[in-house]
Amino acid sequence: MAKQKNKAKLRLSTVIPVVGGVILIVMMTAAYVSDLVMIAAKRQELAGVQAQLDQQLAGNAELQRILDGGDAEIQERVARDTYDYAAPNERVFVDMSGK
Repeated sequence: MAKQKNKAKLRLSTVIPVVGGVILIVMMTAAYVSDLVMIAAKRQELAGVQAQLDQQLAGNAELQRILDGGDAEIQERVARDTYDYAAPNERVFVDMSGK
């Protein structure tokens, strides 16, 4: 009877660390996979923000070009965009497709 108690204690003392180790490995693997998913999401977010940055820089360059052009170019741009004016003898084509 004493031998069976010792065997049970021996089995229990070896099973607990093994189970604990398996649980630890499972938890570490889950954390690793979670981190990989988060990294992929952040990379996609970075790509989107980078695209917005490129678009904003292009817009800034266009505005800087207009400002460097002088008053005449600014006035022409305002007249065309805001008031739909055209230069003398200029043909203006309007897209009626609605796209």
